[in-house]
Amino acid sequence: MAKKVLAAVSGGVDSSVAALLLKQQGYEVICAHMKLWVDVENAFDAKNIEACEEICRVLETPFEVLDLAGAFRETVIDYFVGEYRAGRTPNPCVKCNKEIKWSMFLKRADELGCEFIATGHYTDIVKLDNGRRAIKKGADPTRDQSYVLWRLGQEDLARTLTPLGGRLKTDVRRIAREYGLPSADKSESREICFIPDDDYGRFLSEYTDREGAAFAPGEIVHEDGRVLGEHKGLAFYTIGQRRGMGIAHPTPLYVKRIDTARNRLIVGDNDALFKSEVTIDDVNWVGMPPPDEKACGRLKDGRVEGGTSFDALVKIRYRHEAARAGIMPLDGNRAHIVFSDKQRAITPGQSAVFYDDDVLLGGGIIR
Repeated sequence: MAKKVLAAVSGGVDSSVAALLLKQQGYEVICAHMKLWVDVENAFDAKNIEACEEICRVLETPFEVLDLAGAFRETVIDYFVGEYRAGRTPNPCVKCNKEIKWSMFLKRADELGCEFIATGHYTDIVKLDNGRRAIKKGADPTRDQSYVLWRLGQEDLARTLTPLGGRLKTDVRRIAREYGLPSADKSESREICFIPDDDYGRFLSEYTDREGAAFAPGEIVHEDGRVLGEHKGLAFYTIGQRRGMGIAHPTPLYVKRIDTARNRLIVGDNDALFKSEVTIDDVNWVGMPPPDEKACGRLKDGRVEGGTSFDALVKIRYRHEAARAGIMPLDGNRAHIVFSDKQRAITPGQSAVFYDDDVLLGGGIIR
């Protein structure tokens, strides 16, 4: 009897080709679309659902819609807005993948008697010599999505299939055209699903206005203490930003720090943005086992004491080129990272994800 798999489909070319490949490999495929977010007129997701229905007619697979919009709003949107209120810059996809997509999709898979779930992510899931399952970077370096999956656990990975991990995007397009999939030439978006125009400021303004809790303006202050102007609300700025502050200065200035306690935006020159160390928390160990708590270092008065570090390549944002660093596991599910070369604009709220070559070892949230 063929093994059953619940395949996530979005209406795009990647997820539809992933479902096609699984059918060709002999799986019994059921397709499902996760309804996460809709625009005011309910049009954005309605179009995606229609596209999914057409794709599944071609694939001759069952199709259903999972309405997860309520949970998505509570778990992801409220988190997203709350992090900006706290002066941090979050990556909502990291939160969504673990707590919405995998968690709720696996639950539905169990209800349907599916052994696996499948996605169109450009990553591979491999079993290492140490017995752990790990996420491996996809073969197409322009599409690798391992960075946003670092919070997945061993049980998640054991039940996940990613058929596109070893393929290039050009191959996926070719396969879609060859088999007449309606998504073959559909344009793709790399923006966050609930902000399709990539205008974070607009979204935050509209969302908080509806909630009656708009962001308050405040002072823009040079790192030497001079008040240079007024910001529109701390949520509309991020570390390293130069444009859009509306201040005049003889030299370029960049956002250095966000002071939520005093509602101040602290700015300085470009050199002030480079740091060699950062501490992360909420660490999840993927390709390597969690360290023994007794072997972890301790953070005291900003200094690390004891412990043993290891070398890895670290990405501090999705499109960041991984940099060599030493990583010291700390007590309390934290880690301290020391880069070989200083990195620009290490941003609180973003994820620091560490790799051994192309194998994801783990990650955490920058604080």
